[in-house]
Order: sequence, then structure tokens, then C-alpha cells
Amino acid sequence: MTAVAVVATLMAVLLALPPRTGWADAPSQDPAGDNLPAPGRPRSVGWRVLLSTLAECGAGLLLGPPVGLVAGPVAAGAAWVALDRSESRVVREARASAARDLPHLVDLLAATLRSGAAPAGALASVCAACPGAAADRLDPVLGRLRVGLPAAEVWRVLSLDAVLAPLGHTLARAEASGSSVADAIERLADDLEREALASVEDRARAVGVRAAVPLGLCLLPAFILIGIVPTVAGLLATLRPGP
Repeated sequence: MTAVAVVATLMAVLLALPPRTGWADAPSQDPAGDNLPAPGRPRSVGWRVLLSTLAECGAGLLLGPPVGLVAGPVAAGAAWVALDRSESRVVREARASAARDLPHLVDLLAATLRSGAAPAGALASVCAACPGAAADRLDPVLGRLRVGLPAAEVWRVLSLDAVLAPLGHTLARAEASGSSVADAIERLADDLEREALASVEDRARAVGVRAAVPLGLCLLPAFILIGIVPTVAGLLATLRPGP
């Protein structure tokens, strides 16, 4: 019985691992659609049902009655929620790449707007000159602008994107208030540059912290053997009664 529970649990874990190609759905090709290309959607209902059932069976069989009768549904619910929020490694890498490209793209967009280009034309020029993950996520936006949708609506939809939301909010506010789009984008470029620099510094500090852990694990046994053990042995030797 325990072996069956372990096998069921292992199957649930292995099936839950994302494949190399990712589980992300293909982006919509409709330029006038309401949704930006999702950076990846949760697994289908069929997969979630299968994996949640395996988790419930594994927990129930492993713990046995009466605890398993309670732990099984709890494990199934936890697996359902976790799978609903899961995303593939490919999706995470694409989102991180887009976030890294965004400051450069916005900086180039600010320079293009400052030269007198309109926001729609400037965005198209920047995406053509600066290809990458961020520019790929802007393709549906350019499609909406090409088919003549109102810019305010396009910027509102853009602000729903997990990575491009700062750009969408900035363009939407400038469109609604009538203020200079070039000035707003320049301020956004400065903010994104500062955030990117702070993120790099945080990662650099984290490298030092992570490097100290294995170093400490290597030095601690040597310190105990060379420093503490002889000291304790010497103290014990002085406490022994004489002949």
C-alpha cells in the first residue's frame, strides 16, 4: 500500500514539472482582440483534475485512515491551487527577458518621441529597431493601432500586461491628460533605469551571501576539529584526577 502511495505521489510530481517547450498557449493573432498574448496560462482542467486526483490518492494511501480521509482532499485542493498558478520555465524566462529589454526600449522610445514622432509611429519604429522579448509583446499593440482602434483603448489594454504595464499606464495618463508624451516617457525611462540598476545591485549582493554559505560549511568542520576539539580535550585532561 505504501508503495502505491509513493508511486502515485511521484507521478503527480513528475507530471507537474513543466516540459522544456513550455505549456504556454500560442499568442492570439487577432490584432483587434481584447487580450494581449498571455505569458502562459495555467494547465488545462483535465491535467489539473488528473494531478489533483493523484495527489489525493497518494496522500490518502500514504497516511491511511482516518488521517488519510482528511489529508487526501486537502492535498487535492492544494495541488489544484498550485497547478492553477503554475507556469513553465519558458514562460518565466520570456517574461524576465522582456523585463530586461523594457528599459532600453523605453529609453529609445523617449528619444524617438523627442524627435517629433507620433506615439504610434514611434512605437513601431522602436520595435523594429530594438527586437526582442519586449518588442514581441508589443506586436499585438501595433496591430491594434494599425486597424485604427482608439489609442486610449490600446494603452488601457497595454497596461494590463504584466511586464509592459508601466509603459501602458504612462501612455494612458498622457493621452487622458493631454500632457507631453515625450516628457512622460522620459521620466518612465529614468525610473526603469534606476530600478534596473537597483535590481543588478541586489543580485550582486545576493551572490556574496550565497557564496558565503558553502564557504562556511567548509570552514566550520575544520574550525571545530582544529580549534574546539583540542580545547575541550585539554580541559577534560585537566579535570581527570591524578594518579
